[in-house]
Amino acid sequence: MEEEVFEAMLTFIYTDSLPKMKRRDEAAMAQHLLVAADRYNLERLKLICEDNLSKNIDTGSIANILLLAEKHSCHALKEACFEFLRTSRSLNAVMETDEFEYLIDTCPGVIKELMSKLISLELELYWRRKNRKKK
Repeated sequence: MEEEVFEAMLTFIYTDSLPKMKRRDEAAMAQHLLVAADRYNLERLKLICEDNLSKNIDTGSIANILLLAEKHSCHALKEACFEFLRTSRSLNAVMETDEFEYLIDTCPGVIKELMSKLISLELELYWRRKNRKKK
């Protein structure tokens, strides 16, 4: 564990708050702290990190965040990632990244779950539209 991460974790343990950090460093620190929080069973810190990461999802970070969510059983974070990928525009952009290819290779179960959710959503929309036309 990096020294900065360890210090931030200790700060949280003793003060119930995280140290101030530069905006651009927050997401990276949240990823490292999530791993540490899971390892040391610091549930509140883990939830704070999940929340921070879910607010910073973008096409460049989502594959890594989804991998973290899967490895560390962060169900809300995983759902936030799936929600981000609901639009075909987001999904297409993410699918073109090397990180997504890595995710396919290392976590095929996550990809299967994602596809299942997307198909279910499409079917639900289809049936809603079809039922509206009948009325």
